[in-house]
Amino acid sequence: MDVSLKKPSDLAADEREAWAEFVANDAALASPYFALDFAECCEEVRADTRVVTVRENGVPVGFLPLHTGKFGFARPLAGPLGDVHGVIGEPGRPVDLMAWLKGAGIPIFLFHSALASQPAFRPHALGYDGGWIIDVSDGFDAWHENRRSINSKIVRNIRTRFRRLEEAEGGHRFTMHDTRPEAMAQMLAWKRAQYSESGVFDVFSVAWTRKLLEAVLRRRSDTFWGVCSSLEIDGRFAAVHVGMASERLVQYWFPAYDRDLGAISPGLVLMVESARRAAEAGQKGVDLGPGQFAFKKDLATCQVGLAGGYCAPAGWAAAARKTVLDTSDWAHPERTGQVARLTGKAMRKLNRLTGFYGV
Repeated sequence: MDVSLKKPSDLAADEREAWAEFVANDAALASPYFALDFAECCEEVRADTRVVTVRENGVPVGFLPLHTGKFGFARPLAGPLGDVHGVIGEPGRPVDLMAWLKGAGIPIFLFHSALASQPAFRPHALGYDGGWIIDVSDGFDAWHENRRSINSKIVRNIRTRFRRLEEAEGGHRFTMHDTRPEAMAQMLAWKRAQYSESGVFDVFSVAWTRKLLEAVLRRRSDTFWGVCSSLEIDGRFAAVHVGMASERLVQYWFPAYDRDLGAISPGLVLMVESARRAAEAGQKGVDLGPGQFAFKKDLATCQVGLAGGYCAPAGWAAAARKTVLDTSDWAHPERTGQVARLTGKAMRKLNRLTGFYGV
């Protein structure tokens, strides 16, 4: 086994071909997060973007894209912004994650949303979560009927919101590929106001995060493209989503909306319309990412299992384990009381900061 660490842009032609083939042949890698285009977008905005590249008998057999960090704590692509990550290789081929990282000279790899279906992560996982999927592989109407049979209340709510949208003064317009700079600017303004009001860390206070969205929106290939969708009511933005897509899946990444239009729920309306358009385009679904939010549970058809943990040799294991345990809710189901909540909050904030700043 020959292991090397490369920038995405430095991958050889046969490595790029292998990457594309692995992704195309594995349904688990449908997310645009697994596209080489996305790794190259990350490289544009973060100098520590690398790919662990593995060959056997001279043939590329696997890849693990990541950020190396400043002090040895490597993390997945896009750091805390990443909703899913994993090994890109032939389905079923055994992967010794520890050997890969050792061969690349990486002492610790902290992961938070690795594909739980990949055996490589199971020995190193400390907890599990799930990413929510709106499955439209059988068409939008089939998804709608599935939701109606399970939760008729949410379907009635969706119908009510669309009826109110139709009745809105001044009319409305969906733009599913909105290239106007004002659309992304409006999303950022709403999102940053939301972060400020809720006391949540403002992810766009870090320069590379906005630059990453801009890089994604500039990129377009047959298997990857940036997405900026908007809903306007009476000529004004009511909701905007900025994300990305592959030919198989839409990644619903940064949605925001005008909260003064709560009676219409423009964010919900734009999300449902995006699922409708995805089905019409032949895509299999919309990935809403992980998180225990009611709207995700209401709209999603299924979940993709995600694992969180670390991979490190014995000398680094204690530090890695402490970092993961101290900063993860799913690793601390026993935490109760105000002190525990405050401690957990502080540690999670520290972990986000180190992830965003590449520490």
